[in-house]
Order: sequence, then C-alpha cells, then structure tokens
Amino acid sequence: SSSSSSSSSSHAHTMSEGYAKRLSPYENKGVCGLPEIIDSTRVLQSKIKKLATLIKKSRHTVILTGAGVSTAAGIPDFRGPKGVWTVEEKDKRLRKRRQQSQEAERGAQKKKKKREEEELSEEKKEELASFTEESIETAPSTDCSTDTTTNTTTQASSSSSAEPSFADAKPTLTHYAITRLANLNHLAHCITQNVDGLHRRSGLPRSRHSILHGCVFTEKCETCSTEYFRDFDVGGLSFQTTGRICIHCHGQLRDTVLDWEDELPEEDWSMAQVQCDQADLVITLGTSLRIEPAGSLPLRAKQFVIVNLQPTPYDGNAAFVIRGKVDYVMGQLMDYLGLRGWEDDIKTTETTMKNVVVSSSSPIKMTTSMNISSDKKVMGESSKQVIDLVDDGDD
Repeated sequence: SSSSSSSSSSHAHTMSEGYAKRLSPYENKGVCGLPEIIDSTRVLQSKIKKLATLIKKSRHTVILTGAGVSTAAGIPDFRGPKGVWTVEEKDKRLRKRRQQSQEAERGAQKKKKKREEEELSEEKKEELASFTEESIETAPSTDCSTDTTTNTTTQASSSSSAEPSFADAKPTLTHYAITRLANLNHLAHCITQNVDGLHRRSGLPRSRHSILHGCVFTEKCETCSTEYFRDFDVGGLSFQTTGRICIHCHGQLRDTVLDWEDELPEEDWSMAQVQCDQADLVITLGTSLRIEPAGSLPLRAKQFVIVNLQPTPYDGNAAFVIRGKVDYVMGQLMDYLGLRGWEDDIKTTETTMKNVVVSSSSPIKMTTSMNISSDKKVMGESSKQVIDLVDDGDD
C-alpha cells in the first residue's frame, strides 16, 4: 500500500537501534568472546566431504542457523570476538577499571592532602583556607561519571553511525546455498534464530523455514494472523502495535520480534520440533547453541553436525564439528554435492521484499506435501527464549 511505502524511511533502524538495542536489560547473556578455531585446509576438506556424503544418504535433512551465517552480510554476531555482547562486556570492564583507577587516584590525593594539612601549623591553615576554597571552585572536574558518560556517548554515537541497517544487508552465499538445497529437495526445512529476514530475501519460501525469534521486517495481524513481510524494519519489540492495519480484516498489525522472556511463536516452534524429530541429519550453521530451547533442537535428530568457529555446549554430542567459516564450508559443500555453477542463479533468485503478504496458514499447511501433519503439536516443553548457562569447563 502507498501508506506502507511512504513510512519505510521513518521506520528504518540501524543495527545499533535494532534488535540488540531493543532487547530488555539482561545480565546473563552466556559465554561471550571465546576464541575462534579454524581447521586446517586438509581437515576442512575431509569433513566437508564427509558431510556431503551424509546429506546424500539422508532422507530428511534440516538446517539450524544462527548469527554466524549473517556476519558476511555486515551484521555483527553476538558472542564472537567482535560480537555485540562481547564488545558490550569489554566496554563494561573498561569503564569499571577506569572508574576504579580514578577512585584510587582521588583517594591517594585525599590522603596526601590530609598529611600535608597535618604538617601545617594552625596559622598556615587559616591563611590557606580562602585560597583553597577558590581553587576548588575553579578547578576542572575529575568526576569519573562525567568522563564515563562522555566517553560512552561518543562511542555510541560513532558506532551507531558506522553500523549498517538491516535493510542494507544482502543475503550471503550461505543463504543462497540453503535456498538452492531446499529447491532441489536436498533440504527439508530450515530453522533460524535470526531476525534479519535474509532467508526470505534469498528466496526461501516461508513454508520451508521456521522463524523462532521473530523478524524485524515482519508484522502480523492480531486478528487473522496474516503476516506482512516489508522492505523496512517495522520497529517495535515484544508484539507492539506498529500503527498499520491489515488489508484483509482491518485488524491491528504487531511486530514479531521476541524479547527475552517472550514465548516462541507456536506454529514455528512446533514445526521446528516436528522437523528435527523426523530428521536423519541436522546441520547447525553459525550458532553457538546457547539460546534455549532452540539450542537443544539438534539433539532430537538421529545425528547432527556442527559448523561453528567457537565451541558450543553440544560439541560432544555431534557426529563431528567443522571449524570453518560458513560461506567457505557451504561453497565447498555445494561442489561436493555436484552442484557446481549454482552461484550463477543468485542474481536471478533474489526476491523483492516490498509488501509481500504471506497467508497466516502457510507455516503449517503448506508443508503437508512433505508428509507432516498440519495439526501435529509437540507439547510439554517450555518455549521461552532463555540462555543456556552451561559450564564450558568440559568443552
């Protein structure tokens, strides 16, 4: 609609104003900043070839993606060496050390001043009293809160201006490879924890993937549940009204991005569980597997393979772990699957996001062709998005 198009610029958000900054304060964000490991070229090739063999033998393969698949698109991850939460923790530690240093310096100055005053005679103190008072009034402030606030504001301003918006990000080689595998029926389903909408933009049908944590480009009618996939960040958090109206029933539209304690969307979460229960193979790409309940989904499959640069809590449960960048792994994997030249289709398969409307029934009913019951529900498990605080001592 014209009203939706005209409001696109006012609803665009930079990354710093987007998902990470919208979330409520939450101290226990799990382990951040673990070192990244990369297998040698020989080991990588051996593992990727082995993964290709597993895919060829699998009758039902599912992929679970995390923030690591979008870093090549310019969207920072959360727990990597330069991740949003890693940098946030480093900044907090730096500010704390600076504050402690300044407090120690002030304490030392007070002690020194006290010693000097004790050595002075009463006559000297009286003579210096007025002079000291004037000096204090004109001296520059050394209050650490002022310095910290100024530094923090400057850092936030510079980082905000440097960060790309979600709308500027383009699907990566991995996103297109996943779509290609789905179109060729090498892949049954894709589950994503990302809110960037890049799977949709790469041409992956909504019916072929579960979106567990919402999407900054998707708003949903509170009355008929119709989804609208926009070409701009719709704003909001935790299902707030966006100010737009459903063209079908005139119901209020709400954002779909989850906050920490929000329940996962029922249809997407149920479908994700069903798909993993049926899977011969789950491949996790670029996820630390530390957000639950999504993190433990691979355990439901017959076997799973992890592709991630950092350790995860479930490395010991995986068939094997590939330590490599996801774009490199997926590019080599496509070659081993005999799909050389598939990249030529990328330019012709990128979809236009603008005003795409998805039927409210599509996530479940459009997947019945894959022998999945449209009314099957998996109950009894909490679907809240929480951090898995696993002790990494045994990783």
